[in-house]
Amino acid sequence: MQDLLLITPPFTQLNTPYPATAYIKGFLNTKGLSAFQMDLGIEVILQLFSKGGISDIFEQSQDLVSNIEAANIHRIFALRKTYIATIDEVILFLQGKNLTLARQICTDNFLPRASRFNQLDDMEWAFGNMGMQDKAKHLATLYLEDLSDYIVATVDENFGFSRYAERLGRSANSFDEIYETLHEEPTYIDNITLKILGERLIKANPKLVCLSVPFPGNLYSAFRCGQYIKKHYPHIKVAMGGGFANTELRSVTDVRVFEFWDYISLDDGELPLELLVSNVLDPVPSNPNFNFLKRTFLLQDGEVIYNNFSLRQDYKQAKVGTPDYSDLLLDKYISVIEIANPMHSLWSDGRWNKLTMAHGCYWGKCTFCDVSLDYIGKYEPVTAKLLVDRMEEIIAQTGEKGFHFVDEAAPPKLMREVALEILRRGLVVSWWTNIRFEKSFTWDLCRLLKSSGCIAVSGGLEVASDRLLDLIQKGVTVEQVARVTRNLTESGIMVHSYLMYGYPTQTVQETVDSLEMVRQLFGLGVIQSGFWHQFALTAHSPVGLDPDSYGIIPDQKKITFANNDVEFVDSTAIDHSQFSEGLKKSLFNYMHGVCFEFPLQEWFNTNIPETSIDPQFIEECLATEGIVQPKPSSKIVWLGSDPIVEYINEDYLLLTFHLKNETLEIEMEREVAEWFVSIFDRLKVNNETPINFTELRKNFEGSFDDFDSFWESQEIELLKNSGLVII
Repeated sequence: MQDLLLITPPFTQLNTPYPATAYIKGFLNTKGLSAFQMDLGIEVILQLFSKGGISDIFEQSQDLVSNIEAANIHRIFALRKTYIATIDEVILFLQGKNLTLARQICTDNFLPRASRFNQLDDMEWAFGNMGMQDKAKHLATLYLEDLSDYIVATVDENFGFSRYAERLGRSANSFDEIYETLHEEPTYIDNITLKILGERLIKANPKLVCLSVPFPGNLYSAFRCGQYIKKHYPHIKVAMGGGFANTELRSVTDVRVFEFWDYISLDDGELPLELLVSNVLDPVPSNPNFNFLKRTFLLQDGEVIYNNFSLRQDYKQAKVGTPDYSDLLLDKYISVIEIANPMHSLWSDGRWNKLTMAHGCYWGKCTFCDVSLDYIGKYEPVTAKLLVDRMEEIIAQTGEKGFHFVDEAAPPKLMREVALEILRRGLVVSWWTNIRFEKSFTWDLCRLLKSSGCIAVSGGLEVASDRLLDLIQKGVTVEQVARVTRNLTESGIMVHSYLMYGYPTQTVQETVDSLEMVRQLFGLGVIQSGFWHQFALTAHSPVGLDPDSYGIIPDQKKITFANNDVEFVDSTAIDHSQFSEGLKKSLFNYMHGVCFEFPLQEWFNTNIPETSIDPQFIEECLATEGIVQPKPSSKIVWLGSDPIVEYINEDYLLLTFHLKNETLEIEMEREVAEWFVSIFDRLKVNNETPINFTELRKNFEGSFDDFDSFWESQEIELLKNSGLVII
């Protein structure tokens, strides 16, 4: 028996658990509260994509296939025996348990192939870049997507690997459509979901079930779960939290919502859940927390009320505990590769432990973002030592050494300290995160991050136009982004860029020029992956809160349920959706390293103006960068091994550095070399108090003259290029 059951409803990710329940379970551990967590999404997927599940799909659909015109569906049905025979082995391969199958998958006659395999023109390029295992993962992913197409066409139109019935959760200002759908017969996927849920409820026998709903594509399934529990286990209390509630349900008033839920809590979940647990487990007036909740909606006397009566303050990030991944089926997740691009695959390939460097965003100014809400606006970093302590705890628990820091934008200074702490402890980890492309990411900082195990970053270039970046208050320019992405790429860190079109007042010329900037960035290889999305107006962003200043007219509707995405009319009256297909098609090709020579018009069915951007603009940005002088407080750190010292003669010493990929030999005047060796311990990366630039200068000038000549000498330049970083 467990007092609490924590659930992520279908569907989020196939390759790794969404971290919300692990974060909450880690916090509950600090309070001595027992809880069981489950990811319903992966459990449903594994039942669906099994020999029994696929057999049932084909059996359920056989009478419908004859009424479907699509030849692709007929082909899949005709090959059903091959799908049934191979599905279990393919899933085992994607779980990392049957790796020798890769050689069979990569042949032309093992997997059945339907329409998803039509996009294989670039496989030789991808195979050369990613290897046989990744090629096999990509082919196996296409195989699963073919089956997904079949499921959507014949059994359940709402199905998607990372979302379910997402349409119902998007811009649902009224609860009417969702409510009506919930009173229809459960779908095929619903029945699988509810069967698994029912079995878990019997085993756990909880008093409180908490569902974390991160996205619109989880909402419908969450409501189905709430409905099932209220019908079959009315004594169990049911609560909702998570990203969807935090952004969309801040003004819910429809009492029908609480036919499915007892509570809906907003923002940081630790204290609200602690108070809920106290009220559910000990619902008596003598309980000091009785009826004192935090940021929680509930139904009282037939009305929706917002109980925020507790005066207790939220927990500091240092006190919320280490995420706990126990109970989750960590060895059952499946790694898939949808696009044959090494950077793009990170979101779907590999089991990544999730952690957060800092709550909220240290920048907190972007005008399209929900900066008025706590999850963005309430900035609170964690110390590097505590963060790496948590990394070590999670490694010990899960055996996995890959980390995805899920920050809104990881702070560069904290990233530096985390990297140093990882290196001091001798940890071998791989990690990636989201950043702002700000000037703090110098070549030296990027080399330090890479040395600590950073393999990739993602960040928002948004609209590649300085006018619009200024309007967005992004705090960067296109030139700056080019230099930062160059620094990252040259350090061996892959770069993904979020791209936006249709921002208020954006012209067609700016859209074309933005694409040209992107073409040049990809052409020069400083960005490896990207994704275009059309601007969406949210109620809690600066644009949504002050639409007049951005030249838009929002279509405000009566809100009784969800309130975030807002329809609007732009003063330009441009239909930006006409550019969607062309932008995405061009980017797909750029990510595969082809078609840079195509004129931009080639990607669009509608006429576009010529770009006004010089064809060498980005190249010139990278060529004109000035020398950056170290700050007095900059730390000087050596990332390589200790030097081997040899005497050449009375006047010179030879310092030999064995680096990972080369051997560096440097001759120095004897006295200077002896001084340099004497302070070398202060330069080592494992030193708790690395020397800074001012200290280095003073130390040198205690014995010699003209530090600047020493610092700019050919010998020091060689060391700077080989692992002496100024951070």
